Amino acid sequence: MNIWEFQRVLSQRLIAWNLFNFAAGFWLSARGDFWRGFGSQHIGWSVINFAIAFFGLRANSRRILQPDIHDPAVMRRESRKLRLILWVNSGLDLLYMLGGFRLARRSASKPMLRGIGWGIVLQGALLFAFDVLHAPGVPHEPVTGNAVQQD
Repeated sequence: MNIWEFQRVLSQRLIAWNLFNFAAGFWLSARGDFWRGFGSQHIGWSVINFAIAFFGLRANSRRILQPDIHDPAVMRRESRKLRLILWVNSGLDLLYMLGGFRLARRSASKPMLRGIGWGIVLQGALLFAFDVLHAPGVPHEPVTGNAVQQD
């Protein structure tokens, strides 16, 4: 699989996962204050993830029409860029989880805010797993000639 196929598959996985996430958010939101807060995070993060996946698919579709897409240097650069984005995002995901945990702990007497906090923790954990599982799988494009691959 090359980088362009990988990016398409990654976006499709993000959409598929967030279809479930979105539906679960609506279902949870009808179950009381804590669950309304918890479910709101499923819905909110799904909308953001849908946008990321949609624009990722759109950019990838445009990019593969360019004449240089099979240039090994271009493919290596795109692979490094995507891998870096996934690793940076995994660090941000940890910060989301910490922020959500802090909100949940400070909101002991406010069920909706506590639910929002725990919802952020869960969404951050799911994104962390998504990013960490996919980052090592970003294709390393083959080196041609005497060039040295740098990652």
